[in-house]
Amino acid sequence: MRLPSSYAAARAAFLAAVGAHGAHTSLVMSRRGPDGEELAIDVARCGSDDAERVVVVASGTHGVEGFAGSMLQTHWLTTGAPRDLPDGDAVLLLHALNPWGFAWRRRVNEDGVDLNRNFVDFERLPSNPRYDELAADLVPEHWDLQAREEADGRLLSLLSERGMEAMQEAISGGQYSDPGGLFYGGSAPTWSHLAIRETLSEELASVPDVRVLDLHTGLGPFGKGELISSDPPGSAALRRARALLGEDVTSILGDDSVSASLTGEWLPRLSEWTTATVTAVALEFGTVDLLEILEALRADHWLWRHGDPESTEGEEIAARLRQVFAPDDPEWCELIWKRFSDVLGRALLSRAVPPDPG
Repeated sequence: MRLPSSYAAARAAFLAAVGAHGAHTSLVMSRRGPDGEELAIDVARCGSDDAERVVVVASGTHGVEGFAGSMLQTHWLTTGAPRDLPDGDAVLLLHALNPWGFAWRRRVNEDGVDLNRNFVDFERLPSNPRYDELAADLVPEHWDLQAREEADGRLLSLLSERGMEAMQEAISGGQYSDPGGLFYGGSAPTWSHLAIRETLSEELASVPDVRVLDLHTGLGPFGKGELISSDPPGSAALRRARALLGEDVTSILGDDSVSASLTGEWLPRLSEWTTATVTAVALEFGTVDLLEILEALRADHWLWRHGDPESTEGEEIAARLRQVFAPDDPEWCELIWKRFSDVLGRALLSRAVPPDPG
């Protein structure tokens, strides 16, 4: 099992696999890929048309992470698993929620926006003064050795003073003041934001029971897949997620998750678009050390803010970003497939929403 070589290859394989199992629609955007290829969110539905339970599996919320998510979605289709769905069940596959980022090997979208920080009230944008303190050193004007060492020194000093958890939350929690910076949530709904909201509002309008797996990569031990909820500890929603998917579901609002607390995620907004009982989690597959990921992200943002993405240096930076989020390693691919299969199986096996455990 191997990751696709590009967005175009991933999309072609996904659409070919969908053809044998169900209908699909393509939401095509006006932007194009690096080779002029069409970019789209592809939506495929397998199973009952009038399903009482729908499991949504989404890939590519963060573009470059789509290499792994696409592989998992396509491999699930090619195993013939859709033919074995129980009556009354359906699986809705959302392929490449951020197609531009997937195609260009970036985590952010065509406007430099982190899609999973874009679902906020834009009349009252959150502030993140702790990020503002770090912004100039996270994405310095120059990326030569001396400039990086100086910026790194200041960041490491703050890391020593504040600790990893506080720094992670300050950097990755989401910010709305620095459009060229990391984890920027935008100033208005993005194209993908609007497409996701419209599609899921239509597809899930009359479904009573919705379970969502949003596939991500980067955080945690190599090949491990952590189930992460946005629901607070002690809440009925988190108890329901654990009853459906396993007691290993963590909460970003607790102290047991590899993720920091985030603003602007799309999963918590889903309950506003449907009358269903929604159980939604991210499935995060670990790759490399957090500091390696941060270094690759900083280089990428420097490149698109101050450098030349079409240069040799630009290609090296893009290749590195892909590698930290989508390791070209058969062992990693097998590990994440096994975990994904197990989690999707749990979501499908639970025939009804369990009662609140109290």
